[in-house]
Amino acid sequence: QVQLVESGGGLVQAGGSLTISCAASASNFRIGAMGWYRQGPGNQRELVATITRGGATNYADSVKGRFTISRDNAKNWVYLQMNSLKPGDTAVYYCNAQTIAPYYNYWGQGTQVTVSS
Repeated sequence: QVQLVESGGGLVQAGGSLTISCAASASNFRIGAMGWYRQGPGNQRELVATITRGGATNYADSVKGRFTISRDNAKNWVYLQMNSLKPGDTAVYYCNAQTIAPYYNYWGQGTQVTVSS
């Protein structure tokens, strides 16, 4: 079983920065890829960024150059540093983690990020 707990969400003005974090507790499992997804009002959940255990990253076009994903493999934490935030970034941000052998997919409960204009 893997539990994901996000933290760091909140209200920020447009142009500001925010970092959100996710701690994965993974007894008896090895964590592979981790990532962040978001769901804005009236929208479907969409990929924001992912990072492999080896550090390879992938970003949605809408956040490239503004957001940075990173992780601490020893602690099973993943971070999302968000700069130059826009009102369109307002969403619930969900942490995602996948386990290795066997493969399971886990989600956090979400953390709200609100960007005011």
